[in-house]
Amino acid sequence: MVLDLVVIGLAIAVFPLSVTAFVLVLSARNGAWKGLAFILAWLACFVVVLVAVLITTGGKPPPPRSPPSTASSAVKLAIGVLLVGYAWYRHRTGPRHRHKSSGESSGGMMARLDRSSAWTAAGMGPLLQPWGLVAAGGATVVGADLSESSSYLVLIAYCVLATSSLLAMEIYMALAPDAARVRLGSLRTWLQTHQNRALVGVSLVAGVFLVGRSIYQLAS
Repeated sequence: MVLDLVVIGLAIAVFPLSVTAFVLVLSARNGAWKGLAFILAWLACFVVVLVAVLITTGGKPPPPRSPPSTASSAVKLAIGVLLVGYAWYRHRTGPRHRHKSSGESSGGMMARLDRSSAWTAAGMGPLLQPWGLVAAGGATVVGADLSESSSYLVLIAYCVLATSSLLAMEIYMALAPDAARVRLGSLRTWLQTHQNRALVGVSLVAGVFLVGRSIYQLAS
């Protein structure tokens, strides 16, 4: 379970669409407060998913090859196949064509974010999570044993790891706002240029891992 959550948590932390959205939120007026609201809602969503899974299992991992255990592996296998398919689709279609008006469109988006409230940013947090990976994490948590204190540490570490990129940017913005705006601008430019490749890479690595682990668990 630990290895699975580490890989899934890392994939969530660097998922390009979520990172890009958070960079835009931080770049808006009062971005530090809006970023904090985004992170709190993001974490709350993780907690809700984990609690729902643990309530369902009663905090005890199902026996190997039992229907719940098989269903958990089957869900991760399906998500892994979908991620690999998504990576192939993005690779074949390539980056979307950018029109000359893309700068104006981006400016309009930033204007809307400037006018938005922290509540709006909070609503964006759960909506912009990579839900396929979040679901894979939930299926993995089925194997958590709450009778062992180490399981609590693993679950907390998973939530922190999945949020680590957002937390790092938020802390940087709070401690050095001027320098952070410059770095965030550079990161935003890089993501706009390389987002498709990053999506392909993250989706492919996470998908292949989930497929391989799920097949192993179903076969063992």
